Amino acid sequence: MPQQAAILVTAPSRLHFGLLSFGNPGVRQFGGVGVMIDRPGLTLRIHAADRFETAGPLQDRLRDAALQWLESSDEVKELRCQVELTSAPRLHAGLGVGTQLALAVATGLNAFHHLATPAAEDLATRVGRGLRSAVGTYGFVAGGLIAERGKLPAETISPLLERVALPSHWRFVLVSPPGSVGLSGTTEQVAFEQLPPVPLAVTERLTCIMCDRILPAAKTANFSEFSNAVYNFGFLAGSCFESVQGSAYNGTALENLVKHIRGIGVRGVGQSSWGPTIYSICESESSAIALADNLRAEGWCNEDALLIASPDNQGARMSSTVAGL
Repeated sequence: MPQQAAILVTAPSRLHFGLLSFGNPGVRQFGGVGVMIDRPGLTLRIHAADRFETAGPLQDRLRDAALQWLESSDEVKELRCQVELTSAPRLHAGLGVGTQLALAVATGLNAFHHLATPAAEDLATRVGRGLRSAVGTYGFVAGGLIAERGKLPAETISPLLERVALPSHWRFVLVSPPGSVGLSGTTEQVAFEQLPPVPLAVTERLTCIMCDRILPAAKTANFSEFSNAVYNFGFLAGSCFESVQGSAYNGTALENLVKHIRGIGVRGVGQSSWGPTIYSICESESSAIALADNLRAEGWCNEDALLIASPDNQGARMSSTVAGL
């Protein structure tokens, strides 16, 4: 009798440049733009077992995602497999780990049970993702730069506006201070309830930057314009969170780090989601290495807090192997 194949799923990480809107009833909520990157990423493995088991880090999240998938399934009534997370970034650093993990579990379980993988919207719905941003959902499927306008009350997740592949030689230098975390869960929900609505004029300006500057610059590989537009978008979007963060960035240390990086000539700098990850856009591997060397030499971060990533234009990857080999 042939052995059940083990399913391997590798998902990229997500940088979110900022939201377009929140707090205004009757208009599209959230929306925004972001990009998928190849590192740090996460990897999980699913193989047959006598009963449902989880292994590795973040087991509670693995279990929740798997049970949500099972509850939404018409074809599968019982899980007899082990879901193991073999590598993952730390949570709540602005890298979209929760969405990538949940979608990886759903994709892997579909493959393990020989089921077709549904469209991105259905995949997210089955594991409770895409309630606000859909950048990570569409990015999981296709990679690249993702733009979405936000969702209306009747929509499950925001419709995709556009997906653009970024030049493969561009790089993102990430700084994620250890011990610092962004908002999540109940704390994040409370923050959104306390934040003032984004003025409609600001949403219009953000939409113009996204549609008229970021997307065209990405399509034409105009690095200078892309860098400046992403910074402008992130600063304006982040300023809408000033009553919670204290500024456009989550704390004085991150604000000063952004000023330093821009002060040495790097224009495309921003905070991913709630942070604490700060990203800098570089035109080549050599310029990324030079920036990383500067940040270490000037004492802004140590080796553990710094990473150089490439654009991920592929999205999640899946393969199968014979279990035990």
